[in-house]
Amino acid sequence: MYSYFKFAKHTFLIAALHTLGIIQSLIFLPIITKILGAGDYGIWVQIKATIGLLIPFGFFGLQDSLVRFLSGEKDIEKVKEGVYSTLAFTSGATLITALILTVFSGPVAVFFQFAPIFVKLLGLILIFESLNSAFLTIMQARREIEKYFWFSIFKTFGETGLIIGAITLGYGLSGAVFSLLLGRIAIFLILFIYIIRKIGIKFPNFSLIADYLRFGMPTMTNNLSYWAVASADRYIIGLSLGILFVGYYAPAYSIGMLLVFFIIPITSILTVVLPKFFDENNLDEVKKYLSYSLKYFLLIMTPAVFGVSVLSRQLLEILSTKEIAANAYFVIPFIAAAMFVYGIACFLNQILFLAKKTKLIAAIWGVAAIINLGLNAIFIPRFGIIAAAIITFISYFCVFLLIWYFAWGMFNVILSIILGAFIYGILIFLFKGVGKKEVAFLRELIKPFIKNTQI
Repeated sequence: MYSYFKFAKHTFLIAALHTLGIIQSLIFLPIITKILGAGDYGIWVQIKATIGLLIPFGFFGLQDSLVRFLSGEKDIEKVKEGVYSTLAFTSGATLITALILTVFSGPVAVFFQFAPIFVKLLGLILIFESLNSAFLTIMQARREIEKYFWFSIFKTFGETGLIIGAITLGYGLSGAVFSLLLGRIAIFLILFIYIIRKIGIKFPNFSLIADYLRFGMPTMTNNLSYWAVASADRYIIGLSLGILFVGYYAPAYSIGMLLVFFIIPITSILTVVLPKFFDENNLDEVKKYLSYSLKYFLLIMTPAVFGVSVLSRQLLEILSTKEIAANAYFVIPFIAAAMFVYGIACFLNQILFLAKKTKLIAAIWGVAAIINLGLNAIFIPRFGIIAAAIITFISYFCVFLLIWYFAWGMFNVILSIILGAFIYGILIFLFKGVGKKEVAFLRELIKPFIKNTQI
């Protein structure tokens, strides 16, 4: 049986990985902004965001299907069929996408506002990124968290070293993007050999692919909608204000997003652990894992949001430039608040995921994406990047409310925990955890919005 000790251990390992991911982001931020400038950092962010946009088209939701169906599967032949049919399907889909990007690299480059060579490299990166994600998902689904950890460590360190080397040696942004490709090819070869040794080779008959797609396709829409909520604002900023403002907005957004560190380690393990308990009708264990995890999350996340918000300007000055800090410090508090409500939504989402309500989850994120895109298109041209930050919070808050409403079966457990966090926030204020300086900061925070409103 999966013990609490293993749960804590695996959560710690995933947390360590995300810590390294945060460190990697914090390394890239000053290196690119200080050496290449805010403009090139804006392009770098657009490239990374585009990778995130294209990945769902390679998976068609099969990544989530692997987690859901392989977590408790004991029949090795079914495991092989699930693994290799997914890999074959993903390979075909990403090859077609890469070919389309290569043929239409010119028009695509104009839309995304970077050179055509980056579009061609994106196609190749997409192929290996999708397959690597599939390999790592298989390891995670089979609860090989320690191996997942070490492979991910190798990927992170290798990629970081290659990119830093390319930039410091003068190869610029092109060298950095090419390094992304080299790193993914290397990890692909290693993971492919490991999977073959672990489960052998099988030519898939695609007997399970229909069930996998039926479960996973709605999550593809979910992933695309999430991408729209999390990344589409950068494209609208670039189109309406210019790539320089993407370079201002992205570092602040990245710092606010650092709080995802408190979300992903726990929820990624819950996604693997809970299906087995749920399938065995052990609902008490499901509730116990969910309630305890959410309680600890809120205990840590509440002060973290306050701290990052108050120190937003100082953090930006340290990690980027004074120019970026002056133009974007007010973005961080809204993104931090968005991550707070998103974190709660992720825990509630586990309930819908267990019940296989993937279409409902996709619909919820679809609503949030429409709200996000519509409001951004209207307000960013007039109010600038602060509008994008506020709309990001609104979008995540809508997701939270909708998921909470449909996951009402756990309402009494979740409500008591969230009310506890609310009381915790009030106590912080009453005991002067929030002082005059913080109040002054909040007043300064809304000045850019008021000025834009008066124009």
